[in-house]
Amino acid sequence: MPHRVAVLVFPGFQLLDAAGPIAAFEVAGHYAVRIVASEPGAVRSSSGVSWLADPLPRSSDVDTVLVSGGDGIDEFLGDARMQGFLRRCADRQARVASVCSGSLMLASTGLLDGRCATTHWCRTEQFERLFPEVRLEADRIFVKEGRVWTSAGITAGIDLALAMIAEDHGDELARAVAQELVVYYRRPGGQSQFSALLSMQRAHGRFVTLLDHVRRNLTERHSVDDLAAKACMSPRHFARAFQSETGVTPAKAVERLRVEAARAALDSGASSVQRVAVDCGFGDVERMRRSFVRLLGVPPSSLLRHASPAQ
Repeated sequence: MPHRVAVLVFPGFQLLDAAGPIAAFEVAGHYAVRIVASEPGAVRSSSGVSWLADPLPRSSDVDTVLVSGGDGIDEFLGDARMQGFLRRCADRQARVASVCSGSLMLASTGLLDGRCATTHWCRTEQFERLFPEVRLEADRIFVKEGRVWTSAGITAGIDLALAMIAEDHGDELARAVAQELVVYYRRPGGQSQFSALLSMQRAHGRFVTLLDHVRRNLTERHSVDDLAAKACMSPRHFARAFQSETGVTPAKAVERLRVEAARAALDSGASSVQRVAVDCGFGDVERMRRSFVRLLGVPPSSLLRHASPAQ
């Protein structure tokens, strides 16, 4: 019997939030996917394209329910039919998941209370304000806690679906699906949602050029004294000004840029963790491993195994 997946949509849903996971499940086989909504019929997406949706099914007919995201979610956070359906599915031990801002709907049911979760980075402030009981990990690609899964925006739904396929049917099938979809297998859940360089830069900020220099010269030492000299500032003043503008210390900034470069190298198929550690300025594998675990939640070896589109 195929695994029954219900993808929950609403007016203003994001097409790719739903279409990405659906495509992964379709390619995998073994899954029967239905589009459902509290108001069945033609459901208009945020792009203006409409999908036909079935009525909400019985919870006993669902093995996984996935809530799509989209700008329209805000109008449905109090929708009793959606909330009741999700709670009934969870009570029957179905897997409950969300993509992007769909996590706000899950949180509104109380299913995320006391759990770790993630959402699209642009919804972080709203999420924390509305649902302080949830342990939000805003920089994660996806988070799995028990049978409750949440993911970041848009393409992260594909990462979520691949992880589910691997859990259900093993890495070999998930890898084959990734190859068919021409996507990486798999970005780890702890990977950052956005570029470390972009997240630290401010428009026309005084450290933009310095950060780019660090990124292009990762093997250099980049001590506070070295960076301050390049910025033509005293070390003490530089350290204070840098943290005030970027939100991190100079050392943390250098570490984040090195981790991002190393992660990209491993994702691209680098064959040697030692070589990557040297090229990205860590010096040795153990130092790189500690940084990866601290910032990404996984060791470099996990990315090496999953490097490149399915091989």
